Amino acid sequence: MFVMIGLVVLFGAVFGGYILAGGSMAPILHATPHEMIVIGGAGVAAMIISNSVDVLKGVGSGIGKAMAGPAFHKQEFMDTMFLVVKLFKVFKSEGAVALEAHIENPEASAIFSAYPKLLKDHALTHMITDTIRLLVTSNQPPKPEAVEDMLNLSIKTHHHGALKPAEALAGLSGALPALGIVACVLGVVKTMAAIDQPPAILGGLVGSALVGTFLGVFLAYGIVEPLAMRLKQVVDEEGEIYHVAKHMLLGHINGYPVPLIIESARAAISHHSQPSFAEVFDGLRG
Repeated sequence: MFVMIGLVVLFGAVFGGYILAGGSMAPILHATPHEMIVIGGAGVAAMIISNSVDVLKGVGSGIGKAMAGPAFHKQEFMDTMFLVVKLFKVFKSEGAVALEAHIENPEASAIFSAYPKLLKDHALTHMITDTIRLLVTSNQPPKPEAVEDMLNLSIKTHHHGALKPAEALAGLSGALPALGIVACVLGVVKTMAAIDQPPAILGGLVGSALVGTFLGVFLAYGIVEPLAMRLKQVVDEEGEIYHVAKHMLLGHINGYPVPLIIESARAAISHHSQPSFAEVFDGLRG
C-alpha cells in the first residue's frame, strides 16, 4: 500500500511540478517509448548477464513482496513458538519414536498442519525438523553450543540467498543513470546527423535526447533503488522468524524454563510485530 502511495506522490511531484512550471508533456511522451527501449532493454540485458535464473525469478517475486510487505506478522511469530513447544512436548511425553513421524514427514504431521503458513516456508520447516532430528537420532545429546553454531550458519546462508534479488535491483539502480546517458548520446548522434535542419526540429531532437538522461536518473533513484531498499527491509523482517525458531529450539535443548525461552524468542522480534509475554503464555496454555 505505502509503495503505491509513494509512487503516486513521486509521479505527482515530478511531473506535476514540471507542468505547473509551464512544461509540456508532449516531448516527453513522444520520446519515452524509444528511450525506454534503449534504457529498459539494456537494463534487462545487464541483469541477465550478471544474475542466475533463480535470482532473476527472485527479482520478479521480490517486487511483489516489496509492495505487499512481510509475510510474517505477530500471529506467525507466536505460531512458531507454539509449534516448537508442541514438538518438544511430544518428545518429552511420548519419546523420540513418536516425534520421528512428525519431523520426517511434516506435511502429514498433525502438529505442522495446524500451522499451514509456516509449513509453506520450507527453510523454516527444515530448520526445525533438522535440528530436532539431531536429538532423535544422536546416541548422546548434542552440545548446545554446537547446535547454536549450526543454526547461526543456516540462518546466515538463507538470509544471504534471500537478499540476492534486492542486491540485483540495487545493481540495476546503479546502472540506470549511465544507461540513460547512453540513450542520450545516441540521441545526440541522431541530432548531429540532422544538423542542417531548422532550429525548431533540432530543438525537438535535443529535447528527446535529454529525456533519456532524465528517465535513467528518474527510474534509478525514484523507483528501482527505493524498491531494492524496501525489499531488503522486508527480507530482514521476515528473517526474524528464523531467529525466533532458533531461540525456541536452543532454549529447550538447554533445558531453560519456559518463561525464559519465551522472552529470548520475543527479543528477536521487532517491536511493531512483537507479541506480549501474556499473549504467548496464554496461547501456550490454551
